[in-house]
Amino acid sequence: MVAPLDPHRVLVVTAHPDDVDFACGGTVARLAARGADVALLVATDGQTGGFDPTVPRAALAGIRREEQAAAARVLGISSVRHLGLVDGELEPTLALRRAIAREVRRHRPEVVLTWSPERDWDRLPGPGHPDHLAVGEATVRAVYPDARNPFAFPELLADEALEPHAVAQLWLVGGPGSDHVVDVTAHLDTKLAAVRCHASQLPDPDATAQRVRDWLHHNAEVAGLPAGRAAERLRVVATA
Repeated sequence: MVAPLDPHRVLVVTAHPDDVDFACGGTVARLAARGADVALLVATDGQTGGFDPTVPRAALAGIRREEQAAAARVLGISSVRHLGLVDGELEPTLALRRAIAREVRRHRPEVVLTWSPERDWDRLPGPGHPDHLAVGEATVRAVYPDARNPFAFPELLADEALEPHAVAQLWLVGGPGSDHVVDVTAHLDTKLAAVRCHASQLPDPDATAQRVRDWLHHNAEVAGLPAGRAAERLRVVATA
């Protein structure tokens, strides 16, 4: 098992607005509170999400960007970038790999946190969304080898002066083989406040908050933490 770093710079790469808040908001809030500079890259605008048919589809992308900006402020994320791709249509293409490698070289993190590219068959809904798997796979490829290789996507160096950068660790959420538990008890309320920012996705915000709370308490219980603790799980992967 790889011991997680205590990073100064972190890049989170997600498929949709709200992914970071639901999947790892406590971990991100903990990192930010410890002084890490956390940046977020969101691949799609979540155009197929929501529950209210009276909200025009054309308006939803802007709504979800605003919700993600508000949630990022709650968690302490320093910057948010959106690729504006179509929700439900992500694939680990060269174009997506290039966009992620660009952000890795720009932010120069020690740790990249993203969805696992592997399905957890015990938790198919949510983590097993095809967009999550696609962005996880593209991010893994962008971290190794693309971002560190000066001969991969040479235009990033030649045209944008983005020097190669080697990420030390990948932190993967939502997949099998989680080997690290993050005690987020002190940041549970912050995570829930960030989740509540995504009003367009929450027909019953109180019920959603309770489900998230219950899941984090379950994680802590399974990990053997004292009663009343809350935890998120991830897999730590060394890239060298």
